Amino acid sequence: MTPHEPVAPGASPLAGPGTPEKTKLTIGFIALTDCASLVMAHELGLFRKHGLDVTLSRQPSWAAIRDRLSLGELDAAHLLYGMVYGVHLGIGGPRQDMAILMGLNHNGQGIVLSRQLRELGAVDGPSLKKVIARGGRRYTFAQTFPTGTHAMWLYYWLAAAGIHPLRDVNVITVPPPQMVANMRAGNMDGYCVGEPWGGARAIQEGIGFTATTTQAIWRNHPEKVLGTTRAFVERHPNTARAMIRAVLEASRYIDIMANRDRVAGIISAAGYVDAPAGLIAARLRGEYENGLGRKWQDPDCMKFFNDGEVNYPYLSHGMWFLTQQRRWGLLQQDVDYLAVAREVNRIDLYAEVARTMGIAVPQSPLKTERLFDGVVWDPSAPQAYVESFAIRA
Repeated sequence: MTPHEPVAPGASPLAGPGTPEKTKLTIGFIALTDCASLVMAHELGLFRKHGLDVTLSRQPSWAAIRDRLSLGELDAAHLLYGMVYGVHLGIGGPRQDMAILMGLNHNGQGIVLSRQLRELGAVDGPSLKKVIARGGRRYTFAQTFPTGTHAMWLYYWLAAAGIHPLRDVNVITVPPPQMVANMRAGNMDGYCVGEPWGGARAIQEGIGFTATTTQAIWRNHPEKVLGTTRAFVERHPNTARAMIRAVLEASRYIDIMANRDRVAGIISAAGYVDAPAGLIAARLRGEYENGLGRKWQDPDCMKFFNDGEVNYPYLSHGMWFLTQQRRWGLLQQDVDYLAVAREVNRIDLYAEVARTMGIAVPQSPLKTERLFDGVVWDPSAPQAYVESFAIRA
């Protein structure tokens, strides 16, 4: 099989490192476009191909996924990157040793502002700061989980505009599929979430517009991961390898652009994302509009494979989320950022599977990044990075 060849259901298994110790699995997910690689691994028969009998279980919230994974009711899950670290360190709930097996996607989230804010003149970060500074009332913004990716994108974007997310506005937690309904009801003035509940649905319903995409904040940023508990990996390492292999094949299939309309049609079903296929497909194809009259073809739309770059669990990505949790006071003190990332990100298992599939593995698990405000993330100096921000808890 070539790197860009679709995988046919029922194809004979590739040689693996061993028979899965546990074959009957329940994998949790949230109704978001970026659950696609798990859905397609199931729908294309790839889990079955690699010896796994998987039930996909849609969950109502990230908190529900966290709790059911910790209790063993879920074997693995579609997870927010930073959420895994929060659980591992016991931030905001019981501590549980966690494991990230691989990345599931890059890009594809958005920060949405309400129609009412637009009418007041807020269309981006700087103009939002002016509206907030005028006073009159306190504005409310939503994210999906306190230690998750959406909270970090929202906080970073607000702070880059000079808005302190913990002092100048209210921030609430709302599950992804409930964002649009809550905005419609007037419960918040803006939010950060993944597609299709980001810009696409808000624009369709006329309740808001896309102030920025997250790929504009950080090009090819890490987003969701396939995660489980450390205990599960220790008991079932071959099962973990089989999951990685199946999801890698699905990820490769989705990143063939000709397949994306089919993917959108499948994941739009009531049991998965439960949203119009056309809305999902347009963003998967990179067809964007912001609700303010601008339309563009985004080369940095949601990616699921990108020659393996999406899926490799860089230690520096995990470390970045830790620095932001420290920045905003979720993490009460500095930790050994690299050591924690080594505990969580199973680069050993991922690299072993990827190499047997002919997928490139980076030479280093650390890399330097530059975000939209020009600030460079250097994983060799995480504490200095945290302290470099003027706006923090």
